[in-house]
Amino acid sequence: MGWMYSGEMKYLLALLVCTVLFVAVGCSVGDSPSSDKGSVSAEEFNKEIAAGVVLVDFWAPWCPPCRRQGPIVDDVAEKTKAFAKVLKLNVDDESAVASKYGIQSIPTLIIFKDGKIQKQFQGLTKASTLIAAMKAAG
Repeated sequence: MGWMYSGEMKYLLALLVCTVLFVAVGCSVGDSPSSDKGSVSAEEFNKEIAAGVVLVDFWAPWCPPCRRQGPIVDDVAEKTKAFAKVLKLNVDDESAVASKYGIQSIPTLIIFKDGKIQKQFQGLTKASTLIAAMKAAG
């Protein structure tokens, strides 16, 4: 049998390098974990949504779309802090709250006004859509 031809070796090495880069980049781009910033417990939840406009991101750390939604929610929080609150609720940690609101898929984003649901979104949602809905709820 013997060693592979030099051309075959270069091809396999190039293929290996491309595969490693593809996996490394694919796992990191747009998949940064959603931060726990603003994360609330079940005990805090009702108090937090009771007054004003509040966007709640129902998420889990193992959920790739949730990890992509996280930075969008952080951006929305920054852009709406003058008139609304943005919270994150980890459905694994607070399953009773998620169950109460019928959360069956994540990410789910709910906009509350004085404790009442105004609008609900499932799946990856653009910042502009969320901000417009929050302004409409206010």
